[in-house]
Amino acid sequence: MRIAIVSDVHANLAALEAVLRHAEAAGPIDGVWCLGDTVGYGPQPSQCVARLREAHVLAVAGNHDRAATGMMGTEEFNADAATAALWTRGHLEDAAAYLDALPEVTQDPQREFTLVHGTLRWPLWEYLYSYEAARAHLDRQETLFSLVGHTHVPTLVAGGAEFEHGCEMYYLEDGQSVPLPDDRKIVLNPGGVGQPRDGDPRAAYAIYDTEARTVTVHRVEYDIGATQALMEAAGLPRRLIDRLAVGR
Repeated sequence: MRIAIVSDVHANLAALEAVLRHAEAAGPIDGVWCLGDTVGYGPQPSQCVARLREAHVLAVAGNHDRAATGMMGTEEFNADAATAALWTRGHLEDAAAYLDALPEVTQDPQREFTLVHGTLRWPLWEYLYSYEAARAHLDRQETLFSLVGHTHVPTLVAGGAEFEHGCEMYYLEDGQSVPLPDDRKIVLNPGGVGQPRDGDPRAAYAIYDTEARTVTVHRVEYDIGATQALMEAAGLPRRLIDRLAVGR
């Protein structure tokens, strides 16, 4: 089986469609797992939710999903993110109830992977950037593997007493494949579909190959200008529009 792992779509339908086409070009996709923030920032929130639901996605909620429906306030958001969240709230159509029903943490049917947007310590908000956050997450991780989003950066965290900090963190390049170990916990972040933040504007996602027992990160070009034009037409903040072209 081949599972597409996506995160931080952020209402960017052009990026999402490009990722799904890329995944399907290499063979049938047997499932899609989404690590939160399907909406927020971008111009097509209801369309992105609908597209993932068509794929029978297994998904968790992110902070932008919660803010978009009003389940979470925007006091902790920066001004541009808050503006986009309020705009999104008025353009969800029938997607709000679906987003509200998403869990903050879930596991895959085989209970090998835990899915969460941020960390298991703070599922909606904590960025898994630091060794301290990684150790706290791993301590709470009941499955051997977990998948996170939120940072928009493709990353591997491997736990182990041999590491100085109790774990080690690695950036994942385009095409890099991670074999799933039998003897240590790991955390994988596939990067952001709709708003990468590692200096590479190409959409990021991963494929889990259940037979090869690997997770492979991929980068995909998409029509950034088309998404930017829709954002301009919607009156979304200029900084959010410009950042798509630079991957920040």
